[in-house]
Amino acid sequence: MQAQFSLAHLTALPYSPPELVGLAHRAGYDFVSLRIIPLGLPDEPDYSLTQNKALLKETKKALDATGVKLLDIEVARIYDGLDPQQYLPAFEAAAELGGRHVLSSIWTDDLPKAIDLFARVCELAKPFGLTVELEFVPIASIHNLAGALQVLQAANQENAGLLIDTHHFHRAQEKVEDLHKVPRQWFRFVQLCDAPGEIPSSKEEMTRILREERLYVGEGGIDLAGIIVNIPEVPYSLEIPHVKRCQTEGYEEHVKRCLQSAKAYLSKIKNDVEKRSRNGEIRNDSQKLWAFNGN
Repeated sequence: MQAQFSLAHLTALPYSPPELVGLAHRAGYDFVSLRIIPLGLPDEPDYSLTQNKALLKETKKALDATGVKLLDIEVARIYDGLDPQQYLPAFEAAAELGGRHVLSSIWTDDLPKAIDLFARVCELAKPFGLTVELEFVPIASIHNLAGALQVLQAANQENAGLLIDTHHFHRAQEKVEDLHKVPRQWFRFVQLCDAPGEIPSSKEEMTRILREERLYVGEGGIDLAGIIVNIPEVPYSLEIPHVKRCQTEGYEEHVKRCLQSAKAYLSKIKNDVEKRSRNGEIRNDSQKLWAFNGN
């Protein structure tokens, strides 16, 4: 099966949803991932399609005209004081656009409340045919794989899943072998990027890199191969914001290079796996990890 790729909105955040669809189409992406639930951050545009019906109409027109599909919307955050009902209009918009998934993360330290709110978000998304993918973020309350799995198991929602962002996976100092603890059906897509191998010591620097200076796939020090071969083949959302490169190269060139680097890297992994399979080094999926640990 040929790998499929989505252009994550954070990679080209100044582009409105219909503009992002056009950008993705010109660069050769299969999907877009739209940031249509406002976070209220001072440096982020408000692309709320529920408040701007004209923008929703333009986005749908762009999707229909280009054949690009909507992979997911973000971010349905879980936080103190959240009324999950507020996400209903966004879910409705996502369903109208043919979206598949909702990205969620948890920003409250009250674990029982977080589990309850996350379960309610899943229940609200279900009638729209949407799954809710929980992402652990090193600067958030649920900041590692163990915490995310605890929430998913306790919430016990059939449309809930796990979103692995390779940047966050590395920054949380996770081990690739622990991916085998995750039910295979919980993987529906992956956010793919690279970053320097050295982990920043400050939250501020980690935040700056994750929002402004991620690297092309294969360019940094993350064990991307170890992650990729231990996850089922799913679409890859390329979330690779890099402010300086976009300023010097332009967004058109940047998003093309994001896709080119990802395709080249995945092709290399596929070739390596096939070669090692022919040589008898890999006889089943459980041996992929062994093969990519330099054995």
